[in-house]
Amino acid sequence: MTDRPVVAPPRGSQWHEALFYTGDDDYLEHTVPFVEAGLAAGEPVLIAVPAPGLHLLRRFDGVEGVRLVDMVEAGRNPARIIPGVLHAFTASHPGRPVRVVGEPIWPGRAAADYPRCVQHEALVNLAFADQPVRILCPYDAARLDLDVLADAASTHPVLTRGGDRRASLGYAHPERIVDAFNRPLPEPGTPATVLVFEAAGLSGVRGLVVALATEAGLRPGRVTDLRIAVNELATNAVANAPGPAVLRVWTEPDGLLCEITGSSVLTDRLAGRIPPPHTTERGRGLLLVNLLCDLVHVHTTDDSTTVRLLMDR
Repeated sequence: MTDRPVVAPPRGSQWHEALFYTGDDDYLEHTVPFVEAGLAAGEPVLIAVPAPGLHLLRRFDGVEGVRLVDMVEAGRNPARIIPGVLHAFTASHPGRPVRVVGEPIWPGRAAADYPRCVQHEALVNLAFADQPVRILCPYDAARLDLDVLADAASTHPVLTRGGDRRASLGYAHPERIVDAFNRPLPEPGTPATVLVFEAAGLSGVRGLVVALATEAGLRPGRVTDLRIAVNELATNAVANAPGPAVLRVWTEPDGLLCEITGSSVLTDRLAGRIPPPHTTERGRGLLLVNLLCDLVHVHTTDDSTTVRLLMDR
């Protein structure tokens, strides 16, 4: 068996590692010792992976100190994973070292999700840079495209494959990766309803979204979620902007999409990912949007920000 070189944590006490596995045995050979080592050290462990991985790791179901989460459900919106899954877990164990097995990218995941998934993996390096968190991210090297594995190498400072653990030569600054995937969004595939609005027209924005969401067949609770999310975005889009904002709403096979473009520019790459301190009410809008919606795309230019929401039907 090949000796595994020791690799120092890349930043502070964080260890963000990609596991390129081939088959169930390889998956178990690395994830099980990782979890067991955490438990032996008294570290709470979060296992957030799709159902096949949960089945393989079912031996830990009910074990004290371990929480199992279906990533297909919890990570449906990649922008929700940091605040709603990872940060929620670390916050429930303040000041304690914790471990995470997290698999946000799996074979068959929708192509539309992928850019947001890569940005998520890059942002993990910023969001938990100063926290005692060790994160192991399995990637199915037998079924995922080589481009996906190359992107994983760029977002994880440490790689493990075939028993070898080493520093990733392809690792890049997280900001660079986030910006590289800040790409123009595709145009709607069906005709969109368009509304140009200013601050005085926010009630019209809410009313239009509720009407179109109801017509599209969203359940009442999901209509309410969308109304709240769009209201947050619309308010932010016109609050400090010199001109009006634009709302577009349309349906596609996946569900209902709402998009707001405003003339303010979002510069904080972690906006919506880290809950703000309890002492302030600011900074919660995009966080709430990420928690409520099934997919959130953000695209910025030099003079505008576009946020597109998907609500599954």
